[in-house]
Amino acid sequence: MKSSAPAAPKRFTLKVALWLLDSPRLGHKANVKHLAGRMLKQPAREGVVVAQSRLGQLMCRDCGNARDQRIGQELLRQAARAGDPGAQTALSHLRRS
Repeated sequence: MKSSAPAAPKRFTLKVALWLLDSPRLGHKANVKHLAGRMLKQPAREGVVVAQSRLGQLMCRDCGNARDQRIGQELLRQAARAGDPGAQTALSHLRRS
């Protein structure tokens, strides 16, 4: 019988990362964004669409180097293909600029 225990910490980590980014007091701080980005990395790799979308937006908006921005754009493309409206909007803004 397979246990679902490993999924719970991942889901918790994802929720905490999203909460940090959405927090009016914390979400704009660079160190909080960095922590949230690290927390979103594994779920995004595993194909969790909301993690791909939020990490992609974070990387495109807040990372200065071209490599991170390319990775962020690819994450946004994956999330947009999966139907995430936030990723679709972010991609359209990137294309216009």
